[in-house]
Order: sequence, then structure tokens, then C-alpha cells
Amino acid sequence: MQVTESDHTVDEKELGSGAQTPNSHFTDHIYKSEDNLPTMSDGFDADGRPIADTEPKVVASSLRPTLTRIITGRSVASSWKDPGPPPDGGVTAWTQAIMAHIVISNTWGYMSSYGVFQAYYVTALGRSPSDISWVGSVQMFLVFLIGTFSGRALDYGLFRPIFVTGFCLHLLGMFMTSLCTQYWQLFLAQGLCTGIGSGLMFCPTMSLLSTYFSKKRALAIGIAASGSCTGGLIYPVIVQQLLPRIGFGWTVRVLGFFTLGLGIPTVVFLKSRLPPRKSGPLVEFSAFKELPYTLFLVGMFLNFWGLFFAFYYVSAYGRDIIGFTYTDSITLLLIMNGVGLIGRILPNHLSDRFFGPLNTIIPFAFASGILLFGWAGVTSRGGLYAFAVVYGLSSAGMQGMFPAALSSLTTDLRRQGVRMGMGFSIVSVACLTGPPLAGALIQRNGGSYLYAQMWAGAVLICGGCTLCAARTAKVGFTLWAKV
Repeated sequence: MQVTESDHTVDEKELGSGAQTPNSHFTDHIYKSEDNLPTMSDGFDADGRPIADTEPKVVASSLRPTLTRIITGRSVASSWKDPGPPPDGGVTAWTQAIMAHIVISNTWGYMSSYGVFQAYYVTALGRSPSDISWVGSVQMFLVFLIGTFSGRALDYGLFRPIFVTGFCLHLLGMFMTSLCTQYWQLFLAQGLCTGIGSGLMFCPTMSLLSTYFSKKRALAIGIAASGSCTGGLIYPVIVQQLLPRIGFGWTVRVLGFFTLGLGIPTVVFLKSRLPPRKSGPLVEFSAFKELPYTLFLVGMFLNFWGLFFAFYYVSAYGRDIIGFTYTDSITLLLIMNGVGLIGRILPNHLSDRFFGPLNTIIPFAFASGILLFGWAGVTSRGGLYAFAVVYGLSSAGMQGMFPAALSSLTTDLRRQGVRMGMGFSIVSVACLTGPPLAGALIQRNGGSYLYAQMWAGAVLICGGCTLCAARTAKVGFTLWAKV
């Protein structure tokens, strides 16, 4: 029988599954280890008997390289040991979800509270709202952009050093912010340093969490994402209570010590489940050949472009248009962040049970766009409180479902890090430019928010339509498909 090179090639999918190939059964049957291969050197066989100069010698000699290649292929297959299916529950898996909740609280919770700093910086530094919003936008931009690199680092097996580095940079940025007295200092400390540190923690943590769950993945990611609500409540309250009493510097230092205390357990308990995947590109461009993946990212770019406008400017709108006091305007932001706890957990649970992540995220995109259009008609205190509650719920549903929907478009868990990182990096540009663009539209309209509200509503409606196109590319025009 002639054995060819193609007979013993090992498919990468087979390596990931841990299943034996027919060639591995053949190898196991004949030789249990490479040491048992027949030796043809010096004219003696493995038992020390002289080998006759006959045709079998030629056949055995010609088979040796082939058998060696077969065994080499099998050794490659065993170099990536499949840890088995995700546990989808249990103490270890849910511990990862709780730790991820804390990470999101320390990163996104801190950033989603930027509306508190926005109001203070405009007054203290005498800069325009558009200028000040660049600091918060750069934070979000870097959190998502760094995902391309930090996500691949997870696949490569470097989760812990990357995470610890990010944690240290995040703390450094917070403590340096407490010393800032000028705009450029603030940009470097709170914008760049904190943004880079948060980016090194956020994407690897979300990618790691997705490897512990399958059927309950959306719920686990929703629990983690709700950390932005927890942080979005705690950080503004600390600022609101301490800023008038101890000043800006010590208020931010208290935030830093609080983040340090919460963050230490995450360094201890977060751990990778999958073995390292050393090979593979930093950016997997072949993913963009998948139409559902590409359309989904285009849709989420549009959604995130207008999503954070309300979080940055609802407090300023309350003071400038409705006549809120500074304390009341902060309470408004707390409400918007607080109701997001429900919006991040309940939709994710329903997604796992009934609808699927892509089906679940689409209505929230349309609802958020419609609410931003309706914001233009809000002229009373009660109306603004109602807007904050409903928009907080709808926008939280979209933010909480984004990582779950993105991970659902990647079936190979070994590529979760790089493909989620790519998605985060694309929406990073939207987070960078959205709030400053809204601020420029407010200035262009003489302080009126109408232009910005119409722009934000329009891009969210367009984003929802693009997500519908992604769903169609995935399952066609089937109405009840769970996807």
C-alpha cells in the first residue's frame, strides 16, 4: 500500500477538537512510540539479528520517513490539548463572571461617569464642552483600540502579564489625574494613561469569560457588563459627596484607592482556561469575508457613534435647558447609569433562553435612536427624568448585548480574543469621534442641542438597519430563527 503525504495531514479543526484522526489510529496500532520504530542502521534489526538484503529492507526504509511524518503530525495534534467543552457554570466559571464584573466596574464604570467630570472641567478649566469631551472620548477609543492587541495576547497565553500591566497603568492614570491643573495634563493622565490601562484589562477579560460559557454565555457577559452600572453609580456618588468637601485632588485619589482595593481580587482569581495558541495573525483579515461579521461591526460602529452622546451631555442639558442645579444634574446621570443594571442582565438572560444575541440587540438599537429623537421635545424636569430612565434601559441593553453578539459570530473559541479585539477596535473610532462631534454640533447651533439630538438619533436608526442586514446575511429572511 502506498502512503502519500496527503494521507497524514492534520486539519486545524481536528487539532482544536482533540479528536483522533484515522492516521492516529493507524499509528497507534503499529507503533506506540517513536522509540519502537525499526532501526535499519548497521544492518541489524531491533532484536540484533542480521537483516537480509532483500526487498522488505527497501520497503521498510522507504516507509520510515512517511511513518515519522505521521507521528510528527500526531505530535502536533497533541501539542494543543483540548480542555473540553466550556463548564457553562460551576464555582470557577461564575467566579470569572464576578471578577469580570469588577473589572468592568473599574474601567467602564469609571468612564461612564465622565459626565460628572465633564461638568466640573468645563467650569474649572474654562474650556468648551467639545474640548473637554475629547478626554473622555480618547479613553473609550483606547479601551476598544487596544483590544486588537490585548485580545490576541489572551490567545497567545499572556493574559496575566497584560492584565497586571493594564491594572497598574489604570491606577497610575487615576493618581496622576489628581495632580492635574491644566488641560494637556488631564488629556495625558485621564485620557491616554487611563485609557490604555483600561484597554489592556477590558478586552482580554471579556474574551476570557466567553471561553467559560456556551449556553449561558450571554447571561455571563451581561453580568460582567453590568459592572459599568455598578461603577457608574459608585464613582459619581463619591465625586458628588467628596468634591465640595475635600477638593478635586483628594477626591480623585479616593477613587484611585477604591479601584485598587476592588482590583486586587481580579488579579488573583482571573485565569485562562484554554491552552495558548502561539500561531495565528494579529489581525484575522479573513474574518471580514464573512458578511454577517462585517455588517454587524458596521452597524455597531454607527450605534456607538451616537450612543454616548446622552451620557456625556444629559447633565449639561439639565442645567442649561431645564434649569437643574449641579447636584440634581449628577442625580440624573446616576439614574441613567443605575437602571442600566436591569438592561444589561435581563435581555442577556432572555437572549440565552429564547431569542439569541443578534435578535435581542436589534430592537434596542431602534429604541435608542427613537428616544434620542424624542429627547428634543423634553422641556420639563419630569420629562428629563423619564428620558434618563428609558434611555438608560435601552442603551444598556445594546451595550450589554454587544460582546455577546460579537462572540456568537465566532465559533472557534481559540480565536475569540483576536476576533473580539478586532470588533472592539473598529467601534473605538466611533467612541472617539462621537461625543466631540455632538459637542461641535451644539456649538454650531448656538448652544441648542437639536442638531446633535437629530444626528445621534439618525445614526442609531441606521445602525439598527445595518444589524438587520447582518441578521439576514446570517439566516436569510427566516423570521423566527434564534441567532
